[in-house]
Amino acid sequence: MKIIDAYACILKLGQPVFRTDDAALYLNLKNAHASKILSRLKESGHVFHINRGLWAVKEKIALWDLTKYLTIPFPNYISLQSALYHHGIISQIPSVIYIVSPARSRTIRTALGTVSVHHVHSSFFRGCVRTSDEGPMIATKEKALIDFMYLHPSKSGFFRALPEVEIHRNFSVHRARKFIGCIKSKRRRSMVNRLFEEFMSKIQDKGQ
Repeated sequence: MKIIDAYACILKLGQPVFRTDDAALYLNLKNAHASKILSRLKESGHVFHINRGLWAVKEKIALWDLTKYLTIPFPNYISLQSALYHHGIISQIPSVIYIVSPARSRTIRTALGTVSVHHVHSSFFRGCVRTSDEGPMIATKEKALIDFMYLHPSKSGFFRALPEVEIHRNFSVHRARKFIGCIKSKRRRSMVNRLFEEFMSKIQDKGQ
């Protein structure tokens, strides 16, 4: 089968993300042969490999939507600077997309851009909503801020300080404090609470 014909068939799947066995079934090929064709399509820049037999059509998906597939079998949601920018709390556009997950922390470089994965305890994996029926999940404004403070001790230094922030009236201090209360580690909970109270004090002083 010619590569261009295989690519045309894959486009007919109508799925921006698909598995090797899906392609094999649709192309009427064995998995090993389908995998070789997908590798050639990867070399030509038409598709790219995500992980564990999962592929994406480059022109059919954005990095934002790709994030939900990157930590399989663990869930994830967009948070930290990316969510804070999305909610209008910071105006500086992050150079990567930050996601939070029970999966291990790591940097994932894809054909569409870079995603920074940051580990949180499974009990703290909450406070997110679906962006659309098929889209990724994203932290609420309150959870994104608390996630940032939760990761303050990170060796990466990504979460030492925020750029200029703007807290809107619909930001709920009560909800933020409830998220802090969900942190299992007493030591980390105390740290996050201190950082949050210092942050809110500065915001209030600035508004006076």
